[in-house]
Amino acid sequence: MKKVLIPLADGFEEIEALATVDILRRAGADVTVAGTLDGPITGRSSIRVIPDISLDLVQGLEFDMIVLPGGAGGTEVLKKDIRVAKLIKDTLASKGFVSAICAATTILNELGVLEGRKFTAHPSVFSKLGEGLDTLSRVVVDNNIITSQGPGTAIEFALTLVKVLFGEAKALNVNKGVMAKL
Repeated sequence: MKKVLIPLADGFEEIEALATVDILRRAGADVTVAGTLDGPITGRSSIRVIPDISLDLVQGLEFDMIVLPGGAGGTEVLKKDIRVAKLIKDTLASKGFVSAICAATTILNELGVLEGRKFTAHPSVFSKLGEGLDTLSRVVVDNNIITSQGPGTAIEFALTLVKVLFGEAKALNVNKGVMAKL
């Protein structure tokens, strides 16, 4: 079973995080939602989510993929969290996938993992990103880095993650029940 980690911090973008959790679990992924704090985490639209576990308790565990949801407030918290940086670096070192949507692409940029790669993000953070930025594509896959533009691209982002982890047939099968326009 493919293991996926989604870290959440106060201010996360609910559509990006929860749609991704849902789609990945429909595909059969073992998705762990880890909170930067103990207890409920509040999204940008004041939706409260109770994570499966604390981010402290996933340190040292291996994941096939890490998914970083956007939301300006949540992104800034994740960007400053050394636990998140370590998990990203460890996942990339073990040839796993790291994905980011919306403003969360800036986390990858600050860690230097976007150098020499193609990627995308929300237009509000384009000016914070450098060479390799694709402003037109809604989802960009560059080897083991997957990025997407924002809440409106969350379903196709999540289905792309399924495709990367499980293959195109699984992504198409999951989408039969979801009926997203691709």
